[in-house]
Amino acid sequence: MEIINALGRRKAAVARVFVKEGTGKILINKKELDNYFPSSMLQFVVKQPLNKLEVGEQYDIKINVKGGGFKGQAEAIRLGIARALIKINPEDKPALKAAGFVTRDPRVVERKKPGRPKARKRFQFSKR
Repeated sequence: MEIINALGRRKAAVARVFVKEGTGKILINKKELDNYFPSSMLQFVVKQPLNKLEVGEQYDIKINVKGGGFKGQAEAIRLGIARALIKINPEDKPALKAAGFVTRDPRVVERKKPGRPKARKRFQFSKR
């Protein structure tokens, strides 16, 4: 089997995911999953699509991720893995879609507007 690649995004994080047949090893930026994400909750988020389809031990996954924070990166990786699994086996799409792993979360930080301290905040109004 050749290497399947997919892209996942969340907030400011972008994850490039490369999946090939293997033994279930997950490398993120050349580090093991448990070294990159010490939090068991974030490890769980990354593995969700694999656990849903029960294919955790069938694929080796290499991920390059940049931007954002820990949670945004974990969710970007989750989307990338889900998209790669759908490329491998299109019949898995309904199960992953029902679990909400295929939907790209479009929420990003709103830009700061000129003449204001933040995106929506205004300076204090002074009547006199």
